Amino acid sequence: MWGSASDAGQGIDEEVRRRLNAYAYLSAPERLEHIAIMRVFCGTLLADLAVPDVVAKLHQTDGSTAGLDTDTLTVRLEQLVQWGNLLRSSHTVKASTISEYQRSRSRYQLSKLGERVQRDADGVLAEADAAREVSNELLALVERGLRELADLVTAPGGIEPQDGLERISTLFVQFTEFADSIRDFYAYLGQVLSRYDLDSTEYQGFKELLLDYVEAITEDVSFRAPRISAALNTLWPHIPPLLARLDTHAQGLTGLSAQGESRPEFRVQRSRGRELADWEGLRGWFSDTDGQGSQVDQLRDATLRALQSLLANAKRMLRSATGEMSRRKDLLRLARWFDAAAPQDAHDIAVAAFGLYGARHLGIPPATDEGVPAYTSWWTGPVVEVPVALRERGSRAQRGRASAVEDHSAQKHRLQEAARHRAAARAAAADELRSASGRFAEVRLTSAALGLLLELLATALGNAQLRRRGGTDGDGTTGFDLDSAHSEDTELGIRLTVRRTEGTQTALHSADGDLLLDDLELNIGRIAAAGGDEAKASVS
Repeated sequence: MWGSASDAGQGIDEEVRRRLNAYAYLSAPERLEHIAIMRVFCGTLLADLAVPDVVAKLHQTDGSTAGLDTDTLTVRLEQLVQWGNLLRSSHTVKASTISEYQRSRSRYQLSKLGERVQRDADGVLAEADAAREVSNELLALVERGLRELADLVTAPGGIEPQDGLERISTLFVQFTEFADSIRDFYAYLGQVLSRYDLDSTEYQGFKELLLDYVEAITEDVSFRAPRISAALNTLWPHIPPLLARLDTHAQGLTGLSAQGESRPEFRVQRSRGRELADWEGLRGWFSDTDGQGSQVDQLRDATLRALQSLLANAKRMLRSATGEMSRRKDLLRLARWFDAAAPQDAHDIAVAAFGLYGARHLGIPPATDEGVPAYTSWWTGPVVEVPVALRERGSRAQRGRASAVEDHSAQKHRLQEAARHRAAARAAAADELRSASGRFAEVRLTSAALGLLLELLATALGNAQLRRRGGTDGDGTTGFDLDSAHSEDTELGIRLTVRRTEGTQTALHSADGDLLLDDLELNIGRIAAAGGDEAKASVS
């Protein structure tokens, strides 16, 4: 499952990368030649062209690509094929001579992705900076079309499928054109209002544009939006069965949808209005269906922001003594002075214009432990921290109130929780040791229980007192006994006593491994909670 999901994600990324490659020719160094070649192919419908055909069409143009030679053109065409803008044609070449075959054997045709990219690029190059009029009259047609469609659908017998198909197609063409014109116009309006070099004449023109044209658009949309929403609410329950009837009447290319599930080249893009998602987008434009606000609300907000920007520009113009919004002309004159001045004169101009004097010593002594010799350069010397008030305002006075004491309650809570968890784990380990006392060879201790036992054992052996036994052992060495070898933990209520018994062996089994203790016996007991007698377990 994980492998298939990863492969699917990689396939999607590869498809996105392939589509984005179709835009590469617009930023290549030879972009003008590529655009001219793509325009030649976009001027034909379902035609494949050979290199001589493209050369002949380029020679009819007046641009720099008119003199493009055959070899260079072949390289450009192959590059466009690699990016996915062109396809190699599979048509059979008919030639009467070998030379004609060699010229015509490489034929190319336009891909759908390449045609779409070139069409969008031509639109950007032709009308990107132009002010697009809003097709306001289309909104009235959309309202009328929705009301008539609602009357026909709710009438007895319903609407004829062909009539419904024509009305829906017309309705969505009108709405798409209106929405695109609104989006383009407000993008242009935002670009204009962000300028700071408008003079009084330009400002007056844009003021009239906002107060008259934008106000008319906003009022018309606000007037018709409730009516369109009401018509859509009436029509909404009937849309799914209506779309099903239209699909039965005119299937179009839906027969390829089944193949498109397995082969992406057979994907079908339905006409606008033939899918329920298209109707949801239309309804969301005029009504707040998802709690994010409708496009009509965003239109009102955009108009309000435009008016606020207009007022801000008016305030700047009123503060200007020359009646302009900025001192753009003065700054251009100053730039010309800098461009023509010698280096020393440029420094003097900067001082006179901006007050940018040379570096000055602020009189802040370095730290007491930093002895800086007089010959040390400021460039390589230690850095002195300059207070913000002195650096920004030139004032040594302390401003503002002291910051509030930082709240560490959350950190304290986390530490307390961690301490409680550790204490609970140690208490559980102590209970496990007491329950396993006397039968260590039969149980398997946890890591926490073994750790606590080793901790007590190390303390007990450290507290032990060695006592010499009388005589010698069988091997001639003097023996020792453990006396008072014990340790305890009063918080856990556990006590460990260690005795030395020759010939015995204590085995401790745990998740971390096995431990064998030669000549030692372990006795674990319980310490009374009130500090009284010990309640010992019988162990050995």
